[in-house]
Amino acid sequence: MNFSKILLLLATGVSVVSFGITGCTTQQQDSEAGTQQPVVTVQQTDIPTPITTTQPQERPGDVPYVPTPQPVVDAMLKVAKVGKNDVLYDLGSGDGRIVITAAQKYGTRGVGIDINPERIEEANQNAKKAGVSDRVKFVQQDLFNTNLSEATVVTLYLLPDINLKLRPKLFKELKPGTRIVSHAFDMGDWKPQQTLRVDGKTVYYWVIPDKIPSNLQ
Repeated sequence: MNFSKILLLLATGVSVVSFGITGCTTQQQDSEAGTQQPVVTVQQTDIPTPITTTQPQERPGDVPYVPTPQPVVDAMLKVAKVGKNDVLYDLGSGDGRIVITAAQKYGTRGVGIDINPERIEEANQNAKKAGVSDRVKFVQQDLFNTNLSEATVVTLYLLPDINLKLRPKLFKELKPGTRIVSHAFDMGDWKPQQTLRVDGKTVYYWVIPDKIPSNLQ
């Protein structure tokens, strides 16, 4: 074999080796890219879509949001003698404090009704923090469209005209013996059975009678 053939073979061998190395490197990069791509995809698709339990507010609320002071909440629940066998409906439940306090202190099951989705979200968060989510629920709903027949206690912090508008519904849907407690506002000519003063605030207490007086119907 002459010298020129040897050089030709060496040159060919180097080229083959170089090609082989280059090919392996390219395949390795492709392989690595292939293993990385699913990770990127998983990160993009595995983020859960937030689940909302609220909906757009159907109409303006009947009253401005003003929380009931906690001492008044405690007095309202005490005068109504709420217990673990009660079902409490809070109409215009706001941040949920009345329903949540009843569940915490007395084991009461409760339902908060509010038309404002922000209040419903806040109340649910507060119930979770208080550890009573298993005993309470909050429903975004117009209180005038809410079925109250399950309630044994109803709490209110509304306005005088809203209380009067609500009164026929209370008489129609609530069972005799159901207790009603209102912070600050009465029910017109339906006289309360008890009136309390708590930290400068007024609390009114009624019980649904067996027979509704004709002047209240």
